Amino acid sequence: MSHQYGAPWHNQPPPPRSNTGLSVVWALVPLFTCGMGTFLIMAHAARKLRSPLHALAAVLYGLGIGVFIVAIAAYDNTDLIPGWLNGIMMVGLFGSMFGGLGHALIIRGSVFQQNPHPMVYGAPPMQAVPYPTAPTIASNAHQPVVRHQPQPHPQPQVHTQMPRPQPGPTQRQHPTKGWLGPYRLIGELGKGGQGTVHLALTPQGQKVAIKVLHQHLTGDQMVRDRFLREVEATRKVATFSTARVLDVNINDDQAYIVSEFVDGISLEQLVREQGPRNEDGLTRLALATAGALAAIHRAGVVHRDFKPANVLIGADGPRVIDFGIARALNQVTATSGSIMGTPAYMSPEQLAGGNIGPETDVFSWAATMIFAASGRAAFGEDTIPAILNRVINQHPDLSALPQSLRPLASECLDKQPGNRPTAADIMLRIVQ
Repeated sequence: MSHQYGAPWHNQPPPPRSNTGLSVVWALVPLFTCGMGTFLIMAHAARKLRSPLHALAAVLYGLGIGVFIVAIAAYDNTDLIPGWLNGIMMVGLFGSMFGGLGHALIIRGSVFQQNPHPMVYGAPPMQAVPYPTAPTIASNAHQPVVRHQPQPHPQPQVHTQMPRPQPGPTQRQHPTKGWLGPYRLIGELGKGGQGTVHLALTPQGQKVAIKVLHQHLTGDQMVRDRFLREVEATRKVATFSTARVLDVNINDDQAYIVSEFVDGISLEQLVREQGPRNEDGLTRLALATAGALAAIHRAGVVHRDFKPANVLIGADGPRVIDFGIARALNQVTATSGSIMGTPAYMSPEQLAGGNIGPETDVFSWAATMIFAASGRAAFGEDTIPAILNRVINQHPDLSALPQSLRPLASECLDKQPGNRPTAADIMLRIVQ
């Protein structure tokens, strides 16, 4: 594994002027407005970071202030306000004011970060063509792959066996083609909440998937070391039904993870295009993915983001991707105030910010099997608050599952983590 700490992009330009002052003023809006403007800046953060959880935060802050305003308007004399309502009003007001202040100060660096993606210079005009799948993305969005023939540059540098073009002086584009360390980028596979996934070639000509993470990293050496240790742990996972992590790079400006390229489509895409799986197909899928989770857990890793988009259906069967990366990212972004994952497939303890263990993956596994059997998300696909409420308080409809899997799925979806079976137990129950 190569651990590079120098900047891997060539001829980086001087950094842009700091916007620290603007970010501080933005973060102080909750204090200046007595909490009234908190939901506005959180909505701005949600839009800038494309974060559903920050959108949920904006809604909650808005509700807190809304309750305060409505209660004040409803009672001419504040002495008549019931004690319980007065308590809710104070929580809403001070939560929006001081909670919003703390929240904004924590995330302002991410919201106002400069140059959120690494760039390549001197790239010629490009033409977008569709690409069929995204092996290691963390969201449902698939972006077009960009293909072009690189124009010759004078005095090209040579890296191993392949020529590396010299970057141009001023042009700055997202690197759908170019070089990332020793890897030659040949296309973009997709974008997600964690980063952008590229199709690339190793110096030996082998195809790999490279996830370039969003700039949540800092220059803190301890943060970098912790991230490397977490990703290194994923390499201990048995590879029979997972996409192996091959390499990791982290430095002050960016981080990327290189994994095995699986030529297939995600379970999510397969179900949406071809419909739910039949009983035999679903049983094979359940057994293979439970086996993958058992191997991941045996290596001491928790997936934390198991969902249909992270299960690839390759020629040799299902593969689980992005295992352990969510934990590594969580370590790096521990001060960001964000929760990593997809709400419709997160466990109750994950949403509540509790201890996360293998039981969380088991809950997500059962929700994923319901999607594979029905074509619908187990806890709905409407608003985030509604989804969160169902995950925490309601039990999903299991009727789409085969009769043999319903009791097992019900146990996996228990709201109490200690009542759920292990991934190894799931395998044994399926084959019995």
